[in-house]
Amino acid sequence: MARVTVEDCIDKVENRFELVLLASHRARMISSGAQITVERDNDKNPVVALREIAETTVSPEDLKEDLIHSLQKYVEVDEPEPEVPLIGGVDADDTEVAPERMTEEELLKGLEGLTPPEQPPEEEAE
Repeated sequence: MARVTVEDCIDKVENRFELVLLASHRARMISSGAQITVERDNDKNPVVALREIAETTVSPEDLKEDLIHSLQKYVEVDEPEPEVPLIGGVDADDTEVAPERMTEEELLKGLEGLTPPEQPPEEEAE
């Protein structure tokens, strides 16, 4: 392949913007010492990257995953949640704590004993 164009690669990566991102990422990888999978033929790294994509010697899906991974700043790691003691259930020293039971009558008596919040005095209308 003497020249590589976007049309040679568009059937492998349909979105042209994504093709540019993948080819530039691959060119940076080649610049940093990654092994090339096609003959260089005195081509520069971006052309080699496009030729690799056009000849499918490098998987576009793998390039995409590698690009995403290189751009991530925070990688989520599944860690177990810390155990929190239950309220009214099991105490920290694994002793059973019985929750208090209240009847409806006791609840009503307790509510009757509460005083309503103070209302600000209303000014008399003149």
